[in-house]
Amino acid sequence: MSLLVVGLSHRSAPVTVLERTALPDDGQGKLIADAITAEHVDEAVVLATCNRLEVYADVRKFHGGVQDVTERIVERTGVSLEELTEHLYVHYEDRAVQHLFEVAAGLDSMVVGEHQILGQLRDAAQVARESGAVARALGPLVDHALHAGKRVHAETGIDQAGRSLVSVGLDLADQSLGGLGGRACVVVGAGSMSGLTGTTLRRRGVGSIAIVNRTPSRAERLAASLDGVAGHSAELPSYLADADLVVSCTGAVGTVVSADAVRDAMSSRPGRQLFILDLALPRDVEPAVREIEGVTVIDLDSLRSVLENESVAADVDAARHIVTEEVASFLTKQRSERVAPTVAALRARAQQVVDLELQRLRGRLPNLDERTEHEIAVAVERVVDKLLHAPTVRVKELAGSPGGDSYADVLRELFALDPSATEAVARADVVVEDRQ
Repeated sequence: MSLLVVGLSHRSAPVTVLERTALPDDGQGKLIADAITAEHVDEAVVLATCNRLEVYADVRKFHGGVQDVTERIVERTGVSLEELTEHLYVHYEDRAVQHLFEVAAGLDSMVVGEHQILGQLRDAAQVARESGAVARALGPLVDHALHAGKRVHAETGIDQAGRSLVSVGLDLADQSLGGLGGRACVVVGAGSMSGLTGTTLRRRGVGSIAIVNRTPSRAERLAASLDGVAGHSAELPSYLADADLVVSCTGAVGTVVSADAVRDAMSSRPGRQLFILDLALPRDVEPAVREIEGVTVIDLDSLRSVLENESVAADVDAARHIVTEEVASFLTKQRSERVAPTVAALRARAQQVVDLELQRLRGRLPNLDERTEHEIAVAVERVVDKLLHAPTVRVKELAGSPGGDSYADVLRELFALDPSATEAVARADVVVEDRQ
């Protein structure tokens, strides 16, 4: 496996670029399909979230793989290669494994330690599997990364270390409005982030909550759980007129809160502030809203500097220690598996030699009784096993170290093993795994 990661995230690109690379609902599967038709790509997983777009690929050649994947991202997003190149990052082999494990652990998230990325990675792997784009290279890798992420959340306090986007944003709203107690709040959207927002607002003692969504049934379910009211997206302008705080976190592509709607709402309430927290990517709030007097808009770009100042050193260190352990475990197992076909081919070659010599023995000693022949065969095979035991065990151990692949090459050279023999063993392993 030659693992390659090509992507961009909140660490490498501004929100304006991330918005333009955001994939529609069916875009993830389409980008996977695009990738695996490329010349140098055998497997692919696409991780697309509000803060990142990454393609994990098993490639045959590094430069060819980078070119293939980058071209597919350009074609699928419509962002030019010149503009995209400035923000793309590329990781290869061990560093790519390290990056994936850090992402799964929440160490690369805008909010350090956020748990949602585990579900997003699991979903990304499932989409890839359904597309036939994951096999023996990326499948075990993603599974191990998910295991590492679960360990981090179970064994460290990183869940509490990074304050959520909602909490940080509402702290800013509290400061701007002079408190949230008794305030009229509107939540635009009815997904998991909206549910978290509504629950947090209730804990902070707001006066009323309205859930506005394009699917009324979802808005009604969430509103009922929060003792709030539900409304359709078309009714948003009327809710804006009475709101002190608006939190928008939909998955829509395009403007949800328009400048005209906010301007009309503000004209009916002179002297009264409105705080808008935009947690969506692409952004829900039209940029021109920032220019309206009396309105404060905070979005993901605005929150980034606040979140980076959070002190989470101890939990991050503990999480990184777990990630380092798990990456080492995965790489050691992977390298050992790479040498396994060579070891199997060596033992098969030794068995051929034993069989040939026993056949010659029968020709020279035709009157040899069956029991004696059996004892001789067992003795010869035992000698061969003992001679091969130490070098084959040791080569597997050495293969787990960096550069360990070279030991398999040495073994093939020393014993004059036919390269096609090791390839045949590897192919047989694939067939067996596929049948299980």
